[in-house]
Amino acid sequence: MENSGRSYNSRELVSVMASRVLEDGKIVFVGAGIPLIAAALAQKTRAPHLTIVFEGGSVGPEIKPEYVPLSTNEMRAGTRAFMMPSVQEVFLFQQRGYVDYSFLGAAQIDKFGNINTTVIGSWDKPKVRLPGTGGANDLISSAIRTIVVTMHEKRRFVEKVDFVTSPGFLGGSESRRKSGLIFGGVYKIVTDLGIMGFENDDKEMCLEAVHSGVSVDDVLSNTGFKLRVSPDVKVTESPTAEELRILRSLDPKRYYI
Repeated sequence: MENSGRSYNSRELVSVMASRVLEDGKIVFVGAGIPLIAAALAQKTRAPHLTIVFEGGSVGPEIKPEYVPLSTNEMRAGTRAFMMPSVQEVFLFQQRGYVDYSFLGAAQIDKFGNINTTVIGSWDKPKVRLPGTGGANDLISSAIRTIVVTMHEKRRFVEKVDFVTSPGFLGGSESRRKSGLIFGGVYKIVTDLGIMGFENDDKEMCLEAVHSGVSVDDVLSNTGFKLRVSPDVKVTESPTAEELRILRSLDPKRYYI
């Protein structure tokens, strides 16, 4: 998708689309990378009262253009923050229901939104060992809504993940609730091809929108399982010149975009 004649790349596209999902006045728990850039963009455009929370222990920091944090544990992640609590306290805030959104990435994700960031292949003899959970399991288990941002590839979108690092809707339907995770789950998956959701009773991933220049077939051919398609698939509005200007001003050295 990089050479389609667009004025933006795939990471910029995902950043803009993810920023549009966030609502003003909400609280979002983010890590470094696209989630951070997307949240900062949302804050500087349509959601000025969005509160950003970092795992490293920072609530409500200001993300300054050209000074985007490269880690959630560095001093730039605490610029003009409301609070600087401990890591344990930050996660306790979420467990108590104070966090509206969490942002996650995925090495693998399946049709019920379960995420794997642990191993590719078997546990005993994996093909690849991945970084693991970090705080991802905590986030998806207790955030009110989780947004997943990732590139759209067959190897990522699989019928069943090799390892459940972070539980989505487990086996679908009421299985997440019956496991003891009484709320939350994956809200939206934002990729460079489209946006998926889980707005159905069986909690199976469904294509809700494609990006400009992308067809439904493009999405299906890059998905490793039979993806449900909404009868009313929408086409997202392309990133505006103003969104791209602000996005690039946040990260002019292209650490993330």
